[in-house]
Amino acid sequence: MEFIEAKTILQRVTHGEEWFGIDYNMNLYKGCCHKCIYCDSRSNCYQVENFDRVRAKKDGIEILNRELKSKRKKGVIGIGAMSDTYNPFEKQYEITKEALKLISYYNFGVSIETKSNLIVRDIDIFKEINKKADVILKFTITTSDDNLSQKVEQGVCVPSERLKAMKQLSKEGIFVGTLLTPIIPFITDSEENIRKVIRLSYENGAKFVFSMGGVTLRENQREYFYEQLDNTFFNLKEEYIKTYVNNYFCYPLNRNLNKIFKEECEKYGLLYKMNDIVKAYKKEIKQEEQLTFI
Repeated sequence: MEFIEAKTILQRVTHGEEWFGIDYNMNLYKGCCHKCIYCDSRSNCYQVENFDRVRAKKDGIEILNRELKSKRKKGVIGIGAMSDTYNPFEKQYEITKEALKLISYYNFGVSIETKSNLIVRDIDIFKEINKKADVILKFTITTSDDNLSQKVEQGVCVPSERLKAMKQLSKEGIFVGTLLTPIIPFITDSEENIRKVIRLSYENGAKFVFSMGGVTLRENQREYFYEQLDNTFFNLKEEYIKTYVNNYFCYPLNRNLNKIFKEECEKYGLLYKMNDIVKAYKKEIKQEEQLTFI
């Protein structure tokens, strides 16, 4: 694996309450080899050349140690926004594992989104962090169908394996849930799929399911997405062009899906609003509410 120069690892986040209440963000790797046909991180605006090639930040752990040590304000560190931190190289290099040890040592919290079951390797570290700070782990699950997943997310373990990992983490007291995002028009936007992903999430210990609706397409990502449609889904590219033209947000045509999503989450007692999810996992907010109640 290639290592690239990096000056910083941690970035302070503004409006973190809009994305699971994170205070900082970091990507230990650059690029991603999951080959998800819908990934917005491939877009030109992020300026990630050779997106499918994973590279690690040179001396990333040393830089992170220095930055965490210097931070006066503790908070939750988001990992995985631009590159899944549990990529295949992580099994060998353990960069994420070492970063989590530092996060625990300096009493920061962590928020991770992933499609990998490798995350269960670090259960003991998550449990340590959870004793003194906040932990929220999110599994992206776009479909309940393992075969379909292998067409739209070729480089990752199938959803059934992610759900097993979710269950294992939940049993250890970790706050876990599902990112049902994106809902891909004409591919994963059936009512049956939405209902099944939510039900399976509940059955495997999820505390929440969060969704942002449709798929996003912009420069470079649109071309890649259409190329994959041509390779795998016959005539679907033409349907997209006809329906969405050059829209950035491509929402499912079934306007009933949002209603079904909310009803199914409420049926199983799963949180689905961002504010409610953040309140549920953040210890500081819980303590403030308890004091207010008293």
